[in-house]
Amino acid sequence: MSTVYDCSIIQLPRIQSTSGNITPIYGNVNVPFEIARVYYLYDVPGGETRGGHAHKNLQQLIVAASGSFDVLLDDGINKKVVHLNRPYMGLYMPNMIWRELLNFSSGGICLVLASRVYDESDYYREYEEFKLQTQGRL
Repeated sequence: MSTVYDCSIIQLPRIQSTSGNITPIYGNVNVPFEIARVYYLYDVPGGETRGGHAHKNLQQLIVAASGSFDVLLDDGINKKVVHLNRPYMGLYMPNMIWRELLNFSSGGICLVLASRVYDESDYYREYEEFKLQTQGRL
């Protein structure tokens, strides 16, 4: 069973240049899974929350590609908030962690690398259902 303590910040490679920086990311090299899907959230209105779900099997790496935001992590017992604000730092999230993305800065972009393609059956979208599953597995 995953806990919030299994979530970790991963420092990604950063190749610096006077003409701009680049961060290459490779599945099973920089992140602990093969990357099957990439998506990003942007134009999030101030005060809005994104996420609000957990995954049964999917793992993710979340990066603040631009700006900043907070990630509320919840394993059904423990909660932790992680502030992301560097495009070369990613938050690794194993499966079975409830997440909410909060406090987006103006122009904030959330880049997500996922271990699986989209599958609605992999989601817990109701917090109480998620809590029941985590309580049963502890």
